[in-house]
Amino acid sequence: MSRPSLFAGGHKAASTPDDTGTRSRVGLNLFWRTFFLLALLLLGSILAWLQTLRALEFDPRTLQTAQQIASLVNLSRAALQHSDAIARVSLIKTMADQEGVRIQPREPGDTFEVLPPTELNLRLEELLTSRLGPDTILARKVNGEEGLWVSFTIDEDPNWLLLDQSRYVTASGRTWLIWLSTAGLLSLAGAAVIARLINRPLKQLSYAANRVRDGDFAASQLDEEAVTSEIREVNIGFNRMAQKLAKLEQERAVMLAGISHDLRTPLARLRLETEMSVQDDVARGHMVADIVQLDATIDKFLDYARPDHVTLTVVNLHAVVASCVYAVQNHRELQITMSIPDDIYVMADEVELARVISNLLENARRYGKTVDTDTAYVDITIKTRENWVLMRLRDHGPGVPPEQLPQLIQPFFRGDSARTAAAGAGLGLSIVDKTVQRMGGIFSITNANAGGLASNIQLKRVTEVPDGQDPKHRLQRPQVKRQLPPEATT
Repeated sequence: MSRPSLFAGGHKAASTPDDTGTRSRVGLNLFWRTFFLLALLLLGSILAWLQTLRALEFDPRTLQTAQQIASLVNLSRAALQHSDAIARVSLIKTMADQEGVRIQPREPGDTFEVLPPTELNLRLEELLTSRLGPDTILARKVNGEEGLWVSFTIDEDPNWLLLDQSRYVTASGRTWLIWLSTAGLLSLAGAAVIARLINRPLKQLSYAANRVRDGDFAASQLDEEAVTSEIREVNIGFNRMAQKLAKLEQERAVMLAGISHDLRTPLARLRLETEMSVQDDVARGHMVADIVQLDATIDKFLDYARPDHVTLTVVNLHAVVASCVYAVQNHRELQITMSIPDDIYVMADEVELARVISNLLENARRYGKTVDTDTAYVDITIKTRENWVLMRLRDHGPGVPPEQLPQLIQPFFRGDSARTAAAGAGLGLSIVDKTVQRMGGIFSITNANAGGLASNIQLKRVTEVPDGQDPKHRLQRPQVKRQLPPEATT
């Protein structure tokens, strides 16, 4: 499951690869990276082919157009020169009706517009001038009439030859744009399909790996009938690995449960025999304390080996914290100040959350005592932001060296002399971190700015609880407070 970022300040205890000191890099989705690379390759190929086609078309088409125009002018000139006046008029009419070619005299007052200076037109004008003479004029409009106009002389008389311009133009820029857009869209669609086919198995593998990381082995199975042989082999190997990990996890849980069962019975007998047979009160007290510590250590190992799956429900945060505080409210070594509104609800497991809070309070009692006193003062506060709740448990003790913060949530790690009296197994904060992760939250440890150690728990907030569905509390607080025995006097 994804873990959101904490919105609290301070130094976060390292629990992710990004916190190992290396600079985090901006991730790029594999699908989009493959898509962009394929798209660039295909678009570059299309542009190269278009430029090649245009280059191959330009000179041959220009030369062909110039030859056709020059031939038509020369044929028209020769036909008119060798015909009488009556035949000339009939020939001019026949050419206009059947070939779309019109010949008319060029008057001194004629106005004309030359062809636009495009590369094709300049090349065409150059070729026609070399074949028809330096006085040749190419115009696109004469006296307001559009067409392809070519000037030539017949017996020293200037004339205009009007041709249908559409017969001699190349494909327009719009035509090229349409073809380019069509080819580009088809290429992008193909690139998207190819990228998706490449990315899908890797995405499935990534999802399955995340499920294995979270301990959900049942949801991490990959398709072993994939068409591609390489993907099929990877999926089969991953499934076998997940099955072995699941078996190892199950065997580990069974083994720890068996150890607990096998050890607690002789420990209970030892405690009973010690209390009954040891006459020395001091020795008996120490021996009973050692047995109790061994039993508590077994509990820690069982908590650490607890399965990763929990069922989340709507939980009233104030009620859970109040239940945990009630159990230790009269403890001489622990003074707690709680500031949590009654209407804050989170998604959590009530019992698991209570275990987390109790563990943190016990950790503060052991290691968070104020300097030169025998009392640990703990402040419990919350902050809310959008859909998240950040609960902070802060003691006023000596804190922890910054370099040790990332190691506090590692299994079996115990701090140095800065927070002494480490008598446990070094699993308390590891259990807290693991439990909070199971509930979809984040746990971090920071040194408070004003001194002391702060434990931060971020959980999913429930902003609206339907009427009549107020969560029922499994943790009950007795109405009568527990009376502590009087302090021993020396």
